[in-house]
Amino acid sequence: MDKDAFTKFKFSKEQIHSYFDSCSKKLQIAEQFQQSEIRFKFAYDTLIKLGITLLATEGFKVKSMPGHHIKIIEALTTLLKDEDIDILGNRMRKQRNLDLYDEGLAPTEKENAIYLKLVKSIHKKVQQRLP
Repeated sequence: MDKDAFTKFKFSKEQIHSYFDSCSKKLQIAEQFQQSEIRFKFAYDTLIKLGITLLATEGFKVKSMPGHHIKIIEALTTLLKDEDIDILGNRMRKQRNLDLYDEGLAPTEKENAIYLKLVKSIHKKVQQRLP
């Protein structure tokens, strides 16, 4: 693990489950709302929180620093051995940055369906690794 992005930390089982519960709530919101911006925001938030949760199960805490979302996506990709996470996760991150800092274009329904499918898949994988 990247020592600049993560620090060793012993999380309790309750803390990890609390993180995962938060992920599940955000995922439910992403699934329920049809408005593109809301669906995308909560899908992206879920992706990042799932990364934080998975890292916690591995005994790592994320340091708040520039680029930490990139590091979280890289860690998810490595720990779950799934290159789609890197490709689609970074596409989501870039789209979020465009929305936040630039022209504010919302993802299409097709893009949101792809992103939501990815996040739901990661959610299942992280759930299987909970203590």
